Amino acid sequence: MSLTDYVTLGRSGLRVSPLSLGTMTFGTEWGWGSDEPQAREIFDRYTDQGGNFVDTANLYTLGKSEQMLGKFIVDKKLRDRVVLATKFTFNQEPGNPNAGGNGRKNIYQSLEASLRRLQTDYIDLYWLHAWDTITPVEEVLATLNDLVRDGKIRYYGFSDTPAWYVARAQTLAEKDSKAPLIALQLEYSLVERNIEREHIPVAQELGIAVCPWSPLAGGFLTGKYTREGNSGTGKGRLETTKASGNPAFDKFNERNWKIHEALVAVAKQINKPPAQVALNWVITQPGVTSTIIGATKIAQLNDNLQAAEISIPPDLRKRLDAVSAPEAIHPYIFFSGGIQSMVNGGTSVRSWAPAHVSGAPAAPLAIAKANAATEK
Repeated sequence: MSLTDYVTLGRSGLRVSPLSLGTMTFGTEWGWGSDEPQAREIFDRYTDQGGNFVDTANLYTLGKSEQMLGKFIVDKKLRDRVVLATKFTFNQEPGNPNAGGNGRKNIYQSLEASLRRLQTDYIDLYWLHAWDTITPVEEVLATLNDLVRDGKIRYYGFSDTPAWYVARAQTLAEKDSKAPLIALQLEYSLVERNIEREHIPVAQELGIAVCPWSPLAGGFLTGKYTREGNSGTGKGRLETTKASGNPAFDKFNERNWKIHEALVAVAKQINKPPAQVALNWVITQPGVTSTIIGATKIAQLNDNLQAAEISIPPDLRKRLDAVSAPEAIHPYIFFSGGIQSMVNGGTSVRSWAPAHVSGAPAAPLAIAKANAATEK
């Protein structure tokens, strides 16, 4: 697999690279990240290798990420070649309740501000960054459909959103002949596999691409952190952000250290860096279309790009699957193993038409396989 092995994003005609460039690291306003020369080098390396899918957000580094990315695209005259994605939701004006969320007012003002920073008149993929728990899905869907119709955005997707909300939006879009959502952006890694319960199945059923973020768990799975009790030490983003209160950066716990130890052992056996093994595990999971990679240094990007070229032997992959398997909980315990045998009367039954995403491999739900293995 290479950056030029393009794949359609969900059930759409939009072709993207299997690894997309995340630019949350563009800018140093958050106390970590890349300055402009470093960020430009990373962008140039990715696009020179044929990568065409770049991801940012209005929130990232207080808008500096969008500004840098827009400048780089203009300077290289790549606007028609690049698939440009950005996001809305998070409040950019404390004290103003309508400067955040997923209501029509904020979507429009967020988009206009992003277009100015990005120096463009349209966005290829506009992400809802997170569920705001308030705005009716009908309002979100109608607003994004209007933006597609007006040419302000080409496609849209949801990030960090409940699976039921995704299913309702897509069903309403189909029923009312509105523009459908084509992608989900969700955290997915060896230490965060909960999307296997609901999100991957709904994506496969409804023709939606899955674009994982943080496949290296914020750097935890790179092997650069050393365990000290349940905490850890090491130079990187997690040291800076672990006290932020953001659960996405809270990776130092007993369960995760066990996964980390297994990953390092597997990496040693195949003589590859832990980061490449962890990333390869994500990008080869069922339903995954384009995985977001980020870097603060060109060497990190080069290592990440090589992850698509390696292969994890089946026995070692099973070891990683087993140590990282999500806990078997209700009602998912009813969907595999002995209980399904009770449903089928002890016979073997499989669906004639497994759920799938166009271009993605059809496969049983990974959590069901993990739970079945646990029961055995």
